Amino acid sequence: VQLQASGGGLVQAGGSLSLSCAASGRTFSDYVMAWFRQGPGKEREFVAAITQRGYSTYYKDSVKGRFTISRDNAKNMVYLQMNSLKPEDTAVYYCAADRFQYYSGSYYYTKDDLYDYWGQGTLVTVSS
Repeated sequence: VQLQASGGGLVQAGGSLSLSCAASGRTFSDYVMAWFRQGPGKEREFVAAITQRGYSTYYKDSVKGRFTISRDNAKNMVYLQMNSLKPEDTAVYYCAADRFQYYSGSYYYTKDDLYDYWGQGTLVTVSS
């Protein structure tokens, strides 16, 4: 599956941004979708994930209540709505996909090395 992330930009602290990720090439609804991010000088980290039908979502503790992941299987899209942004949210955000044929559950969905497909990343910069 091919992934194309978009929607990044520059925003002031407290503001909002909405990221989108368009998928193509395979049956989108077979895939767990996730957002990861990599800040300056930091390792890539899990942000949010959503299961194949959208029934379950998972979040990094520091974004709970501020970020919302959603998907539209009819449009092959996954979204990340980010509110109340903080300077520490500054990062390149990546969407990722995997079918998780052999594993399931939040423990696995947060592991970036288990995702086979990645988008190119979109930069989010939050100014203080």
